[in-house]
Amino acid sequence: MTRYAIGDIQGCERELQALLKQARFSADRDQLWLVGDLVNRGPGSLAVLRFVRSLGDNAIVVLGNHDLHLLALAHGCARQRKSDTLAQVLGAPDREVLLEWLMNRPLAYAQGQDLLVHAGVVPQWSVAQTLELAGEVSRALLKDPRTLFAHMYGDEPDLWDERLTGMARLRFTINVLTRIRVCDAAGRVDLTMKGPPPPASSGWRPWFDHPQRKSRDARILFGHWSALGLVRRAGVIGLDSGCAWGGTLTAYDLDREREPLATRCAQYQAITAD
Repeated sequence: MTRYAIGDIQGCERELQALLKQARFSADRDQLWLVGDLVNRGPGSLAVLRFVRSLGDNAIVVLGNHDLHLLALAHGCARQRKSDTLAQVLGAPDREVLLEWLMNRPLAYAQGQDLLVHAGVVPQWSVAQTLELAGEVSRALLKDPRTLFAHMYGDEPDLWDERLTGMARLRFTINVLTRIRVCDAAGRVDLTMKGPPPPASSGWRPWFDHPQRKSRDARILFGHWSALGLVRRAGVIGLDSGCAWGGTLTAYDLDREREPLATRCAQYQAITAD
C-alpha cells in the first residue's frame, strides 16, 4: 500500500484524476490523505465529493475552510460569495448523502508520527491537544450544526487560552485548524494575512517556524497556503501548490523518499480573489 498526501483539490476533479493516473493509484490498494478544501474554486466540486466518498476507508479527509463554508451554506448559515462554485453540489440529487458524509470528516487526524490538518496548529498545542480540540468541534458540529455555523465566522479570539469556553473556544479551534498561516512569539494568530510569509521584522512568522511549537515531534501535513507553495522540511510537509489558481496539484508519498508528483492545473480563479 502507498499512502499519498494530496494538497487542496478545490473542485479540480479533472486534475485530481490526472494526478492519480500519474501515481498509478489503486483504489483497492492505496490510500489518499487529503488536507481538506475538497470543494470550491474549481468546476468539479460535485465530482470530487462523489469520487472521494466512493473510496471509503482508502480516503482520509480533514475539513478545510471551504468544506465548512459549503456545509454552512447548506444549513442556511452563510451567504454565497461571487467566487463560490458550489451550486452544483447544493442542487445535486445526492446532496444530503454527500453533505452528511462531509460533516462526519474530522478537523485533524493522526497516525503514527503523522498529523493531518488543513492549515496548521498554534505553538501551544501538542498533537494530543490538537486532536482533543478537533474532537470538540466535531461533536458540536454533529450535535447542533446550525448553532455552530451561525457563530463560526469571525477572527476573534486570536490567542489560545485554556479557559476559553463555548463558541469562543470552538471558533478559535476552527480558525486555527482551517485558516492559520502566521503567529507571533506569543502564539497570537493573524487571520487576515495572505500572500507570502511576512518579513521577520514584522513580528509574524509561519506557524511552523515557532521555536517553542509543542507539535514539533510530529510530521505535520497541511495545505491552505497556496502562496507558500510546496514545503518539504523536517517535520513539515506543505501541499497547497495553488491548483485552482493555475498552479499544480501535488501528491506526496508518505512512506518512500522520492520526488512529489504534480499535475498542472487550469486557472479557475483570479490570483486577486480571496
